[in-house]
Amino acid sequence: MKHLHPPGWVPAKGYANGVSARGTQIFVGGQIGWNAQQQFESDDFIAQTAQTLRNVLAVLAEGGAGPEHMVRMTWYILDRSEYNARLKELGQVYREVIGRHFPAMSCVQVAALIEARAKVEIEVTAVLPD
Repeated sequence: MKHLHPPGWVPAKGYANGVSARGTQIFVGGQIGWNAQQQFESDDFIAQTAQTLRNVLAVLAEGGAGPEHMVRMTWYILDRSEYNARLKELGQVYREVIGRHFPAMSCVQVAALIEARAKVEIEVTAVLPD
């Protein structure tokens, strides 16, 4: 895997502008902040994000991958203001669960998610090297 960073661009913080990779692709469908029994343990945005990231890792592990294999991550959030206000906490929980693996990322505010209690949904693409 190679991070793609055009010359002269300001360094990306907490994400990659682009990633190139070769190997077996793993597509993780949108994960939300409920546990393995599909029950929410919290309505807090940061707590749900931590659980969502743990769910992503569980699916990756099932495919023989880890966070270091992630090449793309898309976040769907309900509240852009809360996301921005809690960036420090968000960064801390991301590093605790994922480590310092930063794929190409997008974050989109949406009007609603299918599960009414969900505050965040994350989907990931990973590539296991050949």
